[in-house]
Amino acid sequence: MIWIAIRMLTGDRQKFYGLLFGIAFSTLLITQQLTIFVNLIERGASGVYNVSSADVWVMDPVSRTTDVAYAMPSTALDKVRGVKGVEWAVPHLRANASVRTKDGDLEGVAVIGVDDATLIGLPKSMVEGSTDVLSQPDAVIIDDVGTTRMFPGESPIGERLELNDQRAVVRGIADAIPSFTSTVVLYTKYSQALRYVPGTRNRLSFVLVGAADGVEAKSLSDSIEEQTGLKAQTRDEFARDGVQFIIENTGIPLNFGITVLLGFIVGVAIVGLTFSLFIRDNIKQFGALKAIGVTNGKIARMVAAQAAMVGLIGYGLGVLGTVGFIYGFSNNPTFKGFYIPWQIPLISFAAMVLIIALTGWIALRGVMKTEPAAVFR
Repeated sequence: MIWIAIRMLTGDRQKFYGLLFGIAFSTLLITQQLTIFVNLIERGASGVYNVSSADVWVMDPVSRTTDVAYAMPSTALDKVRGVKGVEWAVPHLRANASVRTKDGDLEGVAVIGVDDATLIGLPKSMVEGSTDVLSQPDAVIIDDVGTTRMFPGESPIGERLELNDQRAVVRGIADAIPSFTSTVVLYTKYSQALRYVPGTRNRLSFVLVGAADGVEAKSLSDSIEEQTGLKAQTRDEFARDGVQFIIENTGIPLNFGITVLLGFIVGVAIVGLTFSLFIRDNIKQFGALKAIGVTNGKIARMVAAQAAMVGLIGYGLGVLGTVGFIYGFSNNPTFKGFYIPWQIPLISFAAMVLIIALTGWIALRGVMKTEPAAVFR
């Protein structure tokens, strides 16, 4: 009977392909939009992920993320270094500035000052050049995504910039995770950053801390808060705060949620309509099967097999379409580092099952009500 059901389904190619298109399009829309959503909000923690060596981030109590921070006095660094369990503690400055290129264009950039001695605070890998270039006068390192924005189609190495009326020379390109806003990022030494972004009396944005051997990051952050009165968070905690800030303060969750919901509704509409038309066109065949003694239970299993077949094939096509989309745009700086979390295909699979179950149940009602005598009319 299952074979007969599949032959009935594939025999009407127009409706069969229509069902596949409905499921594939709905799966593609749900999977793609959820993938973009997750990757975008994770960029709220890019500033934390780019500093892989820091176990604990210390900041002013009102600071929320790497981009929303209140400067501390320089004495905060000595306070943190005096806490038991701290292996090392270095200053970290993050500020916004304006850059004028040689062509006269004005670009907003983020200036990040890393520790002069250890260079802790830089991304762990470089696209071009080495971290040692920061020892040269007026040297800065630009992130790779920022390179495509400020110097499209050309190498920025050796380019001179006017950074807040100060001279800066690009000496290297860092392989960094882009920020949520894809702002151009310039890395330089902490002492040099103080000169590039003059400001108020307090300039220290964060203190990056490494835990001593045998000391857990969470217990160390608690000790720092207790002894200094500053806010201290582990790397994972601070990263989660960055993601949460994006969720709470932007319309991204609502916008992507509406798109995913529309994908589900479109899937139900297309598949439901096409499946109902398929059942209606084959109602006499189902009536004939009933006339020769096929029970309603076997009819239900036949319809379920048809729904499962188009559901699995359509789901596979939709997921492959999402993989192709991510791969096709992998070289685009906007989509750098995008990946498909394993939870998302499961969510789209659950949505597909719900679509199939709902539309299959609606179509099955008409079959169950069919009388065997209908075939002779």
